[in-house]
Amino acid sequence: MSQRRQVAVIGAGAAGTMAAIFAARSGAEVLLLERTRDGGRKILISGGGRCNILPSRLDERRFVTDSSANTLRKIVRSWPLAEQIAFFERELGMALVEEADTAKLFPATNRARDVRDGLLALAARGGARFRPDTLVTNVVPDPRGWRIELDGAAPFTVDAVILATGGLSVPSTGSDGRGLTIAAGLGHTMHDTYAALTPVTGSPAVYAALSGVSLPVSITARDGERTVTSDGGFLFTHRGYSGPCVLDVSHVVVRSRVLGGAARLSVRWTASDEADWERTLRPDGTRTVGGVLRAALPARLADTLAGLAEVPPARSLAQLRRDERRRLVGVLVRGDLPWSGDEGYRKAEVTGGGVSLAEVDPATLESRRHSGLYLVGELLDAFGPIGGYNFLWAWVTGRAAGLAAGRPR
Repeated sequence: MSQRRQVAVIGAGAAGTMAAIFAARSGAEVLLLERTRDGGRKILISGGGRCNILPSRLDERRFVTDSSANTLRKIVRSWPLAEQIAFFERELGMALVEEADTAKLFPATNRARDVRDGLLALAARGGARFRPDTLVTNVVPDPRGWRIELDGAAPFTVDAVILATGGLSVPSTGSDGRGLTIAAGLGHTMHDTYAALTPVTGSPAVYAALSGVSLPVSITARDGERTVTSDGGFLFTHRGYSGPCVLDVSHVVVRSRVLGGAARLSVRWTASDEADWERTLRPDGTRTVGGVLRAALPARLADTLAGLAEVPPARSLAQLRRDERRRLVGVLVRGDLPWSGDEGYRKAEVTGGGVSLAEVDPATLESRRHSGLYLVGELLDAFGPIGGYNFLWAWVTGRAAGLAAGRPR
């Protein structure tokens, strides 16, 4: 029997595959177990099939957690962004290209499959064995280490387990929350889970006629002490609102709904602030309200916003009353965005909540409750905004756990 440390990595997604790579590099005998036939399905669908591997710049403050922000920072800093970029470019031979207007990094090939396949190939070259179509039903502490229980197959025992099963988001990719259930069953403190980075629905559909209209905006979600603002792309859908900035603030809406609160969404529809619009809407010959608004906004939206302010688009600026100008400016810089719900886990990019960060060693991701058990990725109580942050979290936690789990003891 091999004297090398035997490590089972459960889940061949972003965090799990990275964990397998580094556990093998630490000298362990690694078995990568995956319930689907191929693994990495969230990698394949990310970035519209292009895979936003990483952000080009990192702002740690944009991560969301109910755990210690200090612990989160320690984990994130364990593998600096520059080193992660170097890993993909040098070790996977994958040139990364920045999308300048979004600060996102993509593979130069624009193929998410190249990322997934490259990681699995690197794990295999390191000696990790990939076992797809394998459903792990439980992991149980055993005098010899950890017993891995399977659906339709005999259990087996390993020295260490890295739980990388993901959360509840996009269940069509194979995410069913099983890892969260296992972690909770092993006595870990769990923060309530919720859909994060998910589209928001609106009813009554004040903006239903605008489906398909998109533009950059600044959106703010407020619910009690929780306030989040995001700038970026916004899209009207037939059911409500989407786009990066909506997804980034959606967790405030989701949690408000779950807790029976009343979060408010407000939008600044252009880069202009209140003073800018006051100057722009001053009396000026025969120019009309509609003409001014359409110069700054998509035409359909411009007319809709004028209607919400109860100002006829055909009204000339010279005839615009003071109260009308005030209403119009209010709609333009802090317009209410009525919402009724969200698209939930079906369309959520990630799962919020999960295992408290206080339950893991930030240097190794080993459970503080069970020796030889490591928890990574979406199982943990942390997520970031759109833009490669959540892959960064997966890469960081997977690497740290892999290095620690595979190290001889």
